[in-house]
Amino acid sequence: MSIRPVHRARRFLSSVVPGRPSDQDLAWAGTFLTEDERRLFARMPATDQRHQVGVARAVARHGVEGAAPAPWVMAAALLHDVGKTVAGLSPYGRVVATLSEAVGGASMATAWSEGSGFTRKVGLYLQYPALGADLLRLAGSDERVVAWAAEHHLPEDRWTVPRPEGRVLALADDGRL
Repeated sequence: MSIRPVHRARRFLSSVVPGRPSDQDLAWAGTFLTEDERRLFARMPATDQRHQVGVARAVARHGVEGAAPAPWVMAAALLHDVGKTVAGLSPYGRVVATLSEAVGGASMATAWSEGSGFTRKVGLYLQYPALGADLLRLAGSDERVVAWAAEHHLPEDRWTVPRPEGRVLALADDGRL
């Protein structure tokens, strides 16, 4: 995973601003999710929920190839980072985890996750795409929602989701829509 400094800086700055999404945004987001998916969404910290709603709002505004996005696309926008809940890191811990990956390499994540304490949390955080995909699979999510959670940091040529939808999701996640 590349550090993507502009994206990371934006995400960090938004993560230190307190507050959850509005009741209107939460109700709107819930219309795209199953009951089990709503429970997963509710487990996310408020800052992650705000980001996910922002991604979904951008996807809804932009559409996919001139059409309204399919329901699975909206669910993918709202749940792609759900695996971060497993690690339970603060925004500052997430910065440390991201820098640790840049220095130690992604291959260290498994070893770190087998440790304890903060090191374990860092290892789990670095595996959040796979962990999120597993949570979504257990929740019975659409296979494309599961795939996007697992693949959203991979190069486009490794996606299994349709490219037009993946491109819109990726641009919205990066704040470029």
